[in-house]
Amino acid sequence: MTNPVSIIMVEDDEGHARLIERNIRRSGVNNEILPFTDGTSAVDYLFGKDGTGSARKGQALLVLLDLNLPDMTGIDILRRIKENAFLKSTPVVVLTTTDDSHEIKRCYELGCNVYITKPVNYESFANAIRQLGLFFSVIKVPEAVS
Repeated sequence: MTNPVSIIMVEDDEGHARLIERNIRRSGVNNEILPFTDGTSAVDYLFGKDGTGSARKGQALLVLLDLNLPDMTGIDILRRIKENAFLKSTPVVVLTTTDDSHEIKRCYELGCNVYITKPVNYESFANAIRQLGLFFSVIKVPEAVS
């Protein structure tokens, strides 16, 4: 039996977070979305009380990650996820305003699965998120290592 995928959304901009969720829902994805507005709370959830990541064992997760957070960088979170034995197979979608080619390259080198630059134009951004929702509805997300 496959566990339903939980979407971990790490986004400090409330307007962007609402837009992302609304457009994911519009595209027919009804999975649980757990919103986090800062890196610390997202890391605490992902890695659990003991900090090992074993708390997420057997869970199917997908992380939507902003790079520009108030307390730490999304790069640091991405690195920690991909270096962790329990979480390294978790798909990470970077959703950020940063379009610097060095930053994009670094995210892919660290293991992000998809990098989406948030357009300044809200309609373009909404369309990109709708397409991301369609992507979620057809991919199979691996469960965290048992």
